[in-house]
Amino acid sequence: MQENAAGKLHIAFEDMGEQQLKNIARPVRAYRVATGPVAATAQETPALPLPDKPSIAVLPFANLSGDPEQEYFADGMVDEIITALSRIRWLFVIADNSSFTYKGQAIDVKQIGRELGVRYVIEGSVRKDGQRVRISAVLIDATTGARLWANRFDGSLEEIFDLQDQVAVSIAGVIEPTLQAAEIRYSVERPMTDLTAYDLYLRARSVASSYERDGIAKALELLGQAIARDPRYGLALATAATYRVDLENYGWIDDREGEENRRTAIDLVRQALRANADDPGVLGRAGMVLGRFGEDIDAALALIDRALALNPSFAYGWYRSGWVRLFAGQLDLAIQHFETSMGLNPRSQRGFHLAGIGMAHFLVHRFADAVAVLRVSIEELPTFTPTYRTLAAFYAHMGRRAEAREIIKRLASLTPVVVPTANPCRNPEHRELFLSGLRLAAGEET
Repeated sequence: MQENAAGKLHIAFEDMGEQQLKNIARPVRAYRVATGPVAATAQETPALPLPDKPSIAVLPFANLSGDPEQEYFADGMVDEIITALSRIRWLFVIADNSSFTYKGQAIDVKQIGRELGVRYVIEGSVRKDGQRVRISAVLIDATTGARLWANRFDGSLEEIFDLQDQVAVSIAGVIEPTLQAAEIRYSVERPMTDLTAYDLYLRARSVASSYERDGIAKALELLGQAIARDPRYGLALATAATYRVDLENYGWIDDREGEENRRTAIDLVRQALRANADDPGVLGRAGMVLGRFGEDIDAALALIDRALALNPSFAYGWYRSGWVRLFAGQLDLAIQHFETSMGLNPRSQRGFHLAGIGMAHFLVHRFADAVAVLRVSIEELPTFTPTYRTLAAFYAHMGRRAEAREIIKRLASLTPVVVPTANPCRNPEHRELFLSGLRLAAGEET
């Protein structure tokens, strides 16, 4: 009976009224399974709750080639992207056997978000034209339907599998910071009375993005609260350590505080590694902190290398690797890694990367390249004090005293620490080139 089935099956019934049926003496009320507008009123599948971390589903890509033989490639592309995204430890990725249930269906991303319990959806297409192939992908916020990112990738059919790997890594690398930015926005909009350790971590990332002393101080306070809630929150521990590197980079602590700050940062990353030794985000930050604060440079490089092995599309990991390679004296490799990071995350603040690239050019005596890059870095990020120090050292060594004095003046307006007492470069010649030039520039000012 309709009354017994109602609410138990995800279908609707249309009442056809009293019907006279063969071999039944009296009329009976008949029903039929509804179609069209009536069926649309059927009970919807309840929405699955969102996980306690960012969640994403990669839907089957449409094959626009007109060639059924290319269907395997479109499906393989999705498998590769899911694999690449699964390396991002803080991201919840729906398995392909769930995503592929939507293959060939008209897509409503909001409905898919509810049915799979995800906040984000990737959809895309593959088109083959002769010996060329184009892959398009879009990242969508399933709660609002808004597009967060879109891009396309072109390549030769002869290199189809290399292209497939390249697209998967690129999509994962670009999506990671995009998702982080979206999650930070969600967290900041949540009421202060409903905070978890994860929300506190995201809020810390948000306030620290101002690159101002008060913002870093507030971020450390929020991360302290997150760690108090979850003492084994590796990413919060490691991020707090990196903000202590910022305190020294910007010259916001004096020599007396510096030693304690370094000890605290090293202790934080050691706690983080004990808690999450296989998290690329923790490994990358730990390598950066240990490389910056004078620990074993080979150990720092090993941590960075492991982070990149676990997540080859980790844009910030490549950025941190650039700095640690620079500290280790691997200057050309440092430049390559900074450039890889910018390629994976083209919307990032390039000023930080360019500061490292400029310093690497300077230390290897490519002075024309160094000054060109450092000038762009300062224009794009006028508050990053390490750039000023390198540029001042360059001008001093080149005998351009007036320009050196001007850079020192601008540096002194940002920080009381013009010439730092410590330098992370392990190569003595690199360290002397940098510090002697900076002292010469500062001496001209006094």
